[in-house]
Amino acid sequence: MPLRPAAPRRTGRLSWLELDSVRLEGNPLGDSHRRVHPVYLPAGYDESDRRYPVLFCLAAYTSAGPAQVNWRNQGENVPARLDRLIDEGRMPPVIVVFPDCYTSLGGNQYVNSPAIGAYADHLVDELLPEVDRNFRTIPEPAARGVFGKSSGGFGALHLAMSHPGHFAAVASHAGDCGFDRVYLRDFPVAAGVFARYNRDLEAFVRSFWRAKRPGGADFHALMVLCLAASYSPSNDQPLGLSLPFDLRTCALDEEVWARWLSFDPLVRIEQDHAHLRELSGLWVDVGSRDQYFIQYGTRAFIDRLEALGVEHVYEEFDGTHSGIDWRLDHSLPWLVARLKAASGDSI
Repeated sequence: MPLRPAAPRRTGRLSWLELDSVRLEGNPLGDSHRRVHPVYLPAGYDESDRRYPVLFCLAAYTSAGPAQVNWRNQGENVPARLDRLIDEGRMPPVIVVFPDCYTSLGGNQYVNSPAIGAYADHLVDELLPEVDRNFRTIPEPAARGVFGKSSGGFGALHLAMSHPGHFAAVASHAGDCGFDRVYLRDFPVAAGVFARYNRDLEAFVRSFWRAKRPGGADFHALMVLCLAASYSPSNDQPLGLSLPFDLRTCALDEEVWARWLSFDPLVRIEQDHAHLRELSGLWVDVGSRDQYFIQYGTRAFIDRLEALGVEHVYEEFDGTHSGIDWRLDHSLPWLVARLKAASGDSI
């Protein structure tokens, strides 16, 4: 018996979809509008004219689509996990898109913002139809799903509520929720980092990308800037964003904070739950020991889903925010089972 598990008998392949984005052209961060998005094509794709349902995988903060398909020395990247799940008969073959939405602020929340770029529009207005044109998808919303972890899980919920009618099923793994419990503790840390740069936000970002060993506090400070660029853009402020706290006293700016809260799934559900009710499948899970305290807002979100009569599956597992890719073994077969499949397909 081999020490390591053998690879599946049949494996898919990656294709790289290059796309010049009109939506991202001229974005204020100067990030490239030319993106290369990995696309997983299942085993057998090249031997038939079959059409497939499609999933979009939204990466967490600090990551992007290309990182999702990188080789791993231990465990599985997402394509290897898909190969195994399909080979074991736990889910039918599916196309999976890994969008590259990385930015100079270290990641993405997948929203439209004049401070960072129109990434939600890029996904639904540009990448989605380009995937349908270039690959044998089932080109209709009933055959599309979106999933992600952390910021990617938030992005999946955001797209379902802000851009309804493009995806039929959604899975959010530890998606940002309950902002008052998740983000507030990072503000004093970020203020302390910015103080080292005389509160010059652009100087901090430039230094971050040139540092040999940026620390954990630096990553958190950069994340706060990414969140502010996403939730509270302001054309007349440095980096085109307003922070929800005072840089000297760290006192909360209630007006700016209210703009952040308007993106919180726990707040948005009150007016947008009808869009979630229209989904063929909604999966939410979170670790009971999540170190960012996302479990608390998620529990409240689930309470509201139940009170509003929105069908869903919720699982709270024994784990943290880290090392939770194994959750895809549970969510992906469930998600694909709720999508329209090609005629004759079955699990």
